Amino acid sequence: MSRTVLITGATGTVSTALMNALEGADVDLRALVREESKADGPRKRNAEVVVGDLADARSLPPAFEGVQDVWLLTPNGPRAPEHNMNAVWAARQAGVERIVRLSVVGAAHDAPNRSGRLHALSDRETERCGMLWTILRPLWFMQNLLNEAGDISATGTFSLNMASARIGMIDVRDIAECAARVLLDDPDRHHGQTYTLTGPRSRTFAEVADQLSLALGRPITHLPVSDDAKRKTLVGYGVPKWIVDMIEEYAQAYASGWGDFVTDTVADLLGHPPRDIADFVRDHAAAFTSADDT
Repeated sequence: MSRTVLITGATGTVSTALMNALEGADVDLRALVREESKADGPRKRNAEVVVGDLADARSLPPAFEGVQDVWLLTPNGPRAPEHNMNAVWAARQAGVERIVRLSVVGAAHDAPNRSGRLHALSDRETERCGMLWTILRPLWFMQNLLNEAGDISATGTFSLNMASARIGMIDVRDIAECAARVLLDDPDRHHGQTYTLTGPRSRTFAEVADQLSLALGRPITHLPVSDDAKRKTLVGYGVPKWIVDMIEEYAQAYASGWGDFVTDTVADLLGHPPRDIADFVRDHAAAFTSADDT
């Protein structure tokens, strides 16, 4: 009998990739969206859509009813632990069997960033939820580079405030495939496990620029900038101050070497190595190419 998997964060990058990874699998997908207007993407991936909001506990019971597995992804923000709490409570009340939770790399009560400290609270809650659980902690997403695509296509440069940081960055598709593997395996197999997910090797952004240059056939340069300069850019784009502060804390941690490591976890789960940055830039070359280059 097919298991029903509830996908939270259903319109975001990771959850969308997870639904793609589960395509054709013997599961029934149900997607939680905050607004009916956001339902088209999940429906195109054959998911039943239920409108509800992790910030509103009273809206959640219909989404969790009859669900065996929950993919729990809470948006970054000061209320993230509350959103996790609401989801865990709704899952418990509905008799859910398993939670697979997306956390962040280095989540801990003494993490050097607010996101890591908040996720640590929700990780502990999930570990004590009384259901089967697995936690995924991925490193920096390669897909974050798509935020720089406009500058890369227009000027051949991109600017980040992480100095010469070396990071074991990971493709979101590998995160999604690991999540799918966990969800498709026997519910007991990954119970009690916390998996730290990285790419195959640590890379600097100068090395990323080299790979972009090769893929695009023109020179691309990484131009490191100060925290203040990046903050000004993000604020100019309308990014909320809390998120700007969080991004800056991550950047400072990465600049100190905090993300310079890799694990074998992706290969262990999937049976093949994770994608390298060369794979990512080749597959997304169009996003970094201006109309003048085509």
